[in-house]
Amino acid sequence: MDIYILDLLMIGLLLLAVTLGSGLIGRLPLSYALIYLLVGIVLSPYGLNLIRVRPDAALLERLTELVVLVALFSCGLKMNRPLKAWAWNSTVRLIGFLMPISIFAIAAIAHFALKLEWGEGILLGAILAPTDPVLASEVQLYDPKDRDELRFGLTSEGGLNDALAFPFVYFGLRWLKDDDWQSWFGQWVAVDLLWAIAAGLLVGIAVAKGVCWLEHWLEKSHPHDELMDDFVGLSVILLSYALAELVHGYGFLAVFVAGVAMYHQGLTAERSASRLRFMERLEKLAEIGTILLLGSLLRLEPMLRFAGPALVITGSLLFIIRPLGAWVSTIGSPVHPTTRWLFGWFGIRGVGSLYYLTYALGQGLQQETGELIAWLTLITVASSVALHGISSTPLMGWYERHIEGNNALEKDLPNLE
Repeated sequence: MDIYILDLLMIGLLLLAVTLGSGLIGRLPLSYALIYLLVGIVLSPYGLNLIRVRPDAALLERLTELVVLVALFSCGLKMNRPLKAWAWNSTVRLIGFLMPISIFAIAAIAHFALKLEWGEGILLGAILAPTDPVLASEVQLYDPKDRDELRFGLTSEGGLNDALAFPFVYFGLRWLKDDDWQSWFGQWVAVDLLWAIAAGLLVGIAVAKGVCWLEHWLEKSHPHDELMDDFVGLSVILLSYALAELVHGYGFLAVFVAGVAMYHQGLTAERSASRLRFMERLEKLAEIGTILLLGSLLRLEPMLRFAGPALVITGSLLFIIRPLGAWVSTIGSPVHPTTRWLFGWFGIRGVGSLYYLTYALGQGLQQETGELIAWLTLITVASSVALHGISSTPLMGWYERHIEGNNALEKDLPNLE
């Protein structure tokens, strides 16, 4: 029997099950990502052997790249806070303090416990530090009027750190090619840190403002086609990413910033909500394919071979580095203490880490070190999907009943309705 037809049959059944069963799934301690991961394992050679494809790193890089781009723009469209530093207090702390803490803590453990070079350890930290903007729908903003500090912080963090991990990825890759870091450190700061971030910011703002201006100008004489309107968002994603990359800026950052800028450009609430729904649907479809593929790629022999290093890195990251780093990073913050701990627990790893891994593999990460980092990443992502998938629904339910609305920042925000 044709395997391709059986794959279509199984995916169709999965889509039907998660769609019609969404009401029940929403009350269970299960995330959609965990369901997709388990189904991917069932369809792998360890189960029904229906997914036999073994895509190379280049194909996976492009696939995960597209998924992250859609998710970043979707995150940007949810950024309902005024563009003031005080309103983004949690974001600044999670990006400015927690992400570097995570990267260098992972690097230190990899260096001293796994005997990796410092450059390889920083590369591993940069791959694993970003939280995921794709898989964390249960703990992210779901309504532009939502003012909850936990959901806003996690959503904005997922949107920004998938872009701002790139300088550290480049640092690790440069180290792989030349361990005399003093010879290229100045160039890394000037080009990979300062210029690339500035270019990404400026391109994202310029594209969003330009598209919105053109849209308003054309509508004065030619009403827009509502059926095609949602594709404006896709055009902004592609234009922002491509133009930022052409000027050697960070395309991921440009796409997120473009989403934020479009939200604040005065679109009608109806149109903004329509575009957000369209992006979220694309995101959900992409999530299914990516996590099914992840489940089918897991192999028992290498997972057992790297179980020791994976236990050290995954356990340290999920249970020590992220929780303690979040607590330290939010010292002095006006948010509720429980929110600070939940910032630490809900550091979900996912498609962003898979993208950075495949990017590094295509840029010279090879041989034993490449295999080690690859399986550490896959095991960490799979573990995060499982642990956070089981815990997100009950923890967020408890949070919404007992803590939500008690954060000082939420009370200080203007009414967004």
